[in-house]
Amino acid sequence: MRIGLYPGTFDPITLGHLDIICRAAVLVDRLVIGVAINRDKGPLFTLEERVKMIEAECTTLSNETGCEIVVHPFENLLIDCAHDVGAQMIVRGLRAVADFEYEYQMVGMNRALDSSVETVFLMAEARYQAIASKLVKEIARLGGDIGKFVPPAVEKALKGKFG
Repeated sequence: MRIGLYPGTFDPITLGHLDIICRAAVLVDRLVIGVAINRDKGPLFTLEERVKMIEAECTTLSNETGCEIVVHPFENLLIDCAHDVGAQMIVRGLRAVADFEYEYQMVGMNRALDSSVETVFLMAEARYQAIASKLVKEIARLGGDIGKFVPPAVEKALKGKFG
């Protein structure tokens, strides 16, 4: 069984994330969405809220792709999380050149820790390349329209956070 791990904070999950999830799901038999607890980032949504949003959005994708998609919170090293879930591959989404520099360093470190776990990069579709959770939260906080960046349920949750 081919198992992939797609890690992130997903605060909140965006259409860009879902694009990567959908395309990664055709590469593996099981795709684990690793939700980083990452207290240092001070997420807007609790871990439970983020997990629930991802599960809700991925149920349909799992049925459509035939790939088992599971959500797995983690707070340890990414490579250790990959071991915990049996992943042979880490899936990372790229939006811009700036993402690549950081990801390049991460791949080097992860390969030094365990060279048997491969990292696969997927470029976000052009229409999703500018979407970043941080920017979506800022737009929502200032009352802007976020409907083209996140699924309807996530839009509702963001509006609930910001009134």
